[in-house]
Order: sequence, then C-alpha cells, then structure tokens
Amino acid sequence: MTTRILIVEDDKEMARLLQLDLQRSGYQTSVAANGLEGLRLFHDLRPNLVILDIGLPLMDGMTVCQRIRDLSNVPILLMTAHAVSETDIADGLNLGADEFMLKPLRGVEFHARIRALLRRARAVDDEAQEQALVYQDDYLQVDVAAHRVLIGGDEIRLTPTEFKLLATFIRNRGQVLTFQQLLEQVWGPEYTSEHHYPRIYVSHLRRKIEPDVKSPVYIQNEYGIGYRFVGSKA
Repeated sequence: MTTRILIVEDDKEMARLLQLDLQRSGYQTSVAANGLEGLRLFHDLRPNLVILDIGLPLMDGMTVCQRIRDLSNVPILLMTAHAVSETDIADGLNLGADEFMLKPLRGVEFHARIRALLRRARAVDDEAQEQALVYQDDYLQVDVAAHRVLIGGDEIRLTPTEFKLLATFIRNRGQVLTFQQLLEQVWGPEYTSEHHYPRIYVSHLRRKIEPDVKSPVYIQNEYGIGYRFVGSKA
C-alpha cells in the first residue's frame, strides 16, 4: 500500500526538494504552501504522515498541528529553522507533535526519522490487532486493542509515540526499563543517541495520565537508570 505524506512548507524550493526526495523513496506526496491549505489537504487526503513547518502564513504550524491532532493520530513531524530546545519539544508535544527536526534537514537522518515515525504508527496498529493488553483501575484505563485511554472515565488522546510509550510500560509492568531500552523499544535504533527523549516524553505523558504530576503513581523514576510502571494494583 502506498504511503501518503503531506508536506506543509511555504518555502517553494524547500518544498520541491522534499517532495522530489520523498518521491524517489517511493512515497506519494502532496504539498501545501500555507497552514490553511495544509489543513484542507489533510482533510481531503488523510495522509499517513505530515511534515509541517512551524513558520507558515495564514495559519502557523503549531496551530495546524493542534487542529490535526484534534482529528487524527497521524504522525506529525515539525520542522523549524531555529534551534530546538527541550522547551520547544515540550511545547510541540503539548500540541500533539511526534518529532522535531532542525532545517536544513540532513538526508540520512531525515529518512531514518520518517521510517521510524511510520514504523511506530504501524507498531501501534499491529499491537492493537495482536494483543488484548489492558490495564484498568479506578482512575486509569488503557485498552491497547481498542487504542483507548480513559482518565476518570473520560477518553484522552495520545499521539502514536505517547501511546507506544504507555503500551510499552504496561507490557513491562513492574520492570525497570532503562533509558536505552525505551529508546530501542519505543523510538527505534535511529534514536539511540537521543538520551533526552525518554525524560521529555515521560514528563509529558505523566501530565496526561498522572493524578498528581509531582507525585507520580504510575510511571516512577529509577534514578540514573530509567523508569518503572507500577500502577495502583501493584
């Protein structure tokens, strides 16, 4: 099945180069030159992945990201010409992004990240089909097969990366997962040097699922090693 990628980029030359590069790799691509057009094409095409510049005319990339995430769990890669800080990553995660990359994009790393995002999204779907993995207590309910997370009975939306991270914790409940194990199991081999990723994403996931972020009861630190999913029934 052809993988459809939507590129939302107002720099015409940058968009053209990205489109040619991705088409050479066998992807079906569409390009939007502003945020409003990007949102319209997303509705029309329902792509498998969105590559989204932050600095867009008519509607900025952060707003487009948020609008898309309200509708879909599609992987979203944000591009920026400015240095990416941990605060930037956290802000993007708050709006539903899965990944940040700094322009100009480096070809090998760019394609590795694209493959990893698509693989992660497929892995979530595969897990939903293959495993009847469920966690449930009075506060948190996670049904991997149904791809549903409920907090106090209300459903919340997680990005593919966040859901993959939570499912990995639940699958290994009670076990310490090292930072390296999390990078390999959730993000893939392309991310083994991104040592800050588990900390940033765990922090963000906690804000979504923990009753009290300052005193987490589900995802607990093993200082200097990694994290352990405990839960109220442990």
